[in-house]
Amino acid sequence: MAFRVLLGLGLTAGVASFGGFVGQAARGSTSASITQAMVQQGLGHEWRLREGKHWQIVSSPSESQESTDAAEGTRGACGAGMVEVKGALKLDPSSNSYYDHNSVEELQKTTCTKWINKEYPERCAEFDRTKWVSISKDLATKPMSFCMDRFEYPNQKGVYPWIMVNWYEAVDLCAGEGKRICDEQEWTFACEGDEAMPYPYGYSRDATACDIDQHWRPFHESAMRPRDGATAMAEVDRLWQGVTSGSQPRCKSPFGVYDMTGNVDEWTRSSHEGERPSILKGGYWGPVRTRCRPATRSHDENHIFYQEGFRCCTDPGVIPVRKSSSDDSSRAPLPEQLR
Repeated sequence: MAFRVLLGLGLTAGVASFGGFVGQAARGSTSASITQAMVQQGLGHEWRLREGKHWQIVSSPSESQESTDAAEGTRGACGAGMVEVKGALKLDPSSNSYYDHNSVEELQKTTCTKWINKEYPERCAEFDRTKWVSISKDLATKPMSFCMDRFEYPNQKGVYPWIMVNWYEAVDLCAGEGKRICDEQEWTFACEGDEAMPYPYGYSRDATACDIDQHWRPFHESAMRPRDGATAMAEVDRLWQGVTSGSQPRCKSPFGVYDMTGNVDEWTRSSHEGERPSILKGGYWGPVRTRCRPATRSHDENHIFYQEGFRCCTDPGVIPVRKSSSDDSSRAPLPEQLR
């Protein structure tokens, strides 16, 4: 069922040639001829189509959820594969912070001592912890207590996250596991901890800790439609620079949640009354902010892209009951032209 890629030809050849294929498409080449050329050139990964619409690189768990729970010791009062998150979230000084910029994020930026880029794509290499602790000590706080998946969906160490998932689908997939999509405040707190650190691992940006600051590759949006097609798979393969869940041991928050910054963007539910619910957190592998506080609020619930995934949450004490299966037996067949 899964498409066995021609690894012998190498990723370089596939990446170098795919731009030409897209150019041919723009000049009227048929999708069949493009597909044939892509198959001949080979891709860099073996991809699996999940539920007929989401993509995932074929991989195997490096250990069971039970083994990971035992090794990590962070499950607490949560279900298997989840982390108990409890403490006090530092709140924005203004309830209208998105518009008046009186926010924790903006305050944090005043403590940056070394900018990589002060303008877009905004990245700070070093924050002054002493200054931040002083600035933030009198901020109002909110008690937090919830459970969060340790890894990005499907929440298994050693596997790649699902991508090309829109917000509605993320909500449904979490519900299928007896969970819910995390809200923005939950995600932020699980990433930064009680001290509201800018990065889940501290105050200094570290591209060796998490999958961040990879070279940006221009994308061909038309090649990703339809998303279950051969050209979409090839374009996702060309763009992909992600890693398997839990493969970077230092990319871990104070509570023990992995891969919160970088790798793939994660859908959350907005915590702001009156705005659209679809909020992306964490950034992806490219050279973007990839800090705990920033969020992307520009996409609606139907938005689908090559680096968008999610993870799930529950309330403490809730033992999730799976309502649908995401194992190999539930995967959909690949596009007809690849069989």
